[in-house]
Amino acid sequence: MNLEELSSNLGLEKEDYLELLELLVGTGTQDINTLKEAVAANDADRAAKAAHSLKGATANLGLMDLSELARQAEMQAKQGTLQGIEEKIEALQAKLNEVATLAS
Repeated sequence: MNLEELSSNLGLEKEDYLELLELLVGTGTQDINTLKEAVAANDADRAAKAAHSLKGATANLGLMDLSELARQAEMQAKQGTLQGIEEKIEALQAKLNEVATLAS
């Protein structure tokens, strides 16, 4: 992940972009926790909304790998199929952890 390129693509200084990444880590963690809770409760609608939120936030910051994973989770939840979505959640968490490392 090239921070200079990502920040430049958004017309931001690297330091400003890093601040946005820090905010994303906080909100993204909340979205992933909500997604986990929704799956545990078998609430596909809530899971789709949490994945949608994460998808938008990550896309806005140019984190397209993370956004695509969130999109896949959202589409699966919208279809009402939560079985096996845990793998996507684990992948989302791993990618968000990578972002957290970069932002710190």
